[in-house]
Order: sequence, then C-alpha cells, then structure tokens
Amino acid sequence: MRKIIVLSMITLDGVMQAPGGPEEDTAGGFKHGGWTASYNDEIFGKVMAEELKPTDYLLGRKTFEIWEPYWPKHGDFWPGINKGAKYVFSQSRGQSDWENTTFLNNVADLKKLKQSEGADLQVWGSSQLIQLLLTHDLVDELRLKIYPLILGEGKKLFQNGVMPAAFTLTESQVTTKGVIIASYQRAGEVVKDNIKV
Repeated sequence: MRKIIVLSMITLDGVMQAPGGPEEDTAGGFKHGGWTASYNDEIFGKVMAEELKPTDYLLGRKTFEIWEPYWPKHGDFWPGINKGAKYVFSQSRGQSDWENTTFLNNVADLKKLKQSEGADLQVWGSSQLIQLLLTHDLVDELRLKIYPLILGEGKKLFQNGVMPAAFTLTESQVTTKGVIIASYQRAGEVVKDNIKV
C-alpha cells in the first residue's frame, strides 16, 4: 500500500494559493501570488532538495494544468517530475502528452491507487483534491511549511467538511526566516475526554 503525502506551503491563516508566483493561480481575484519568494534560506533549500527526489505524484487538474506546459521544459531542475508517474484527478480531462500521466475520476480510483504497489504519492498544490482526500481519510502524512504571514484571502488547506483526524508530529525545524517546517503522520481518531470523536 502506498502512502499519500500532502506537501503544502501555507500562511498562518491557512492560505495555500499561488505560493510560487503572481500568475500561478489568480482564481477568485487572488493578488498575492508569489508570497513565499522572500523566505528561502539554506535550511529550506535542503528540505526542498529532499522533497524533489523521484517518486510518484497525485495532482488535481488545476495544478496539473499549471505544471503541464512548464516542467517538461525545465526537467533539469526537477528531473523526477517528468520520469515519475503522475496521477491526475479530473472529471473533465482524460489524456495528456506529458509522459507517465494517468487520469483518475472518482474516489474509488483514488482508493485503488492508494492500495496498489509502488512509490509513495506526493500531493503538491491541488487544494480541491486535498479536501477530497481529507474528507475520505486518505491522507497519511502532512508535510507543511508554515510561513509567518497572514493573507486574509485565498484557497485554504483546511475547509469545513473534512473528516476529524489526529496527527502526530514526527519532525520539525524552523528556518532562519521563521518558516516552520513540520511533518505530521496520521494517528487515528480525535480523542476528547477519553472519547473518540
């Protein structure tokens, strides 16, 4: 069985939209794209180098369509993204010329993929897909980079409707720019006053 690992850059108020650049995702009139740019340092670089090692990827359609024209031409920076299997959750697309791409269109497909043999599945971006995965308790690990800023608007990592779930902190560090890098593994149900929620 594969692990599904969500990697996300978020603000203190949980916004995850367009961390990489102004034009990355302007949905909803979002004007703060590129909010991570001034926070890189050596610690962050080492973490990213580890996360960019080859694996397989599970992506939502919008993130896939942002990446699809870009990464095939920039594989020198992230070779694994072109060679790794890319599973794309979409109900409107079914094919792509980007090598190693497979489309999924329902929760049963996601569950079957998780139960299959193969590399762990990294989820980058893909806010709507993450909501779906959390609702169906399919996330095994959260690798969060929490930035010391508040944006007040934009797509968020957690929305109403996700399944209550407990996680255990397995690793953490803070960069010189104040970014908290933390990994959490799924740890069963939420317990309140010795009663599982």
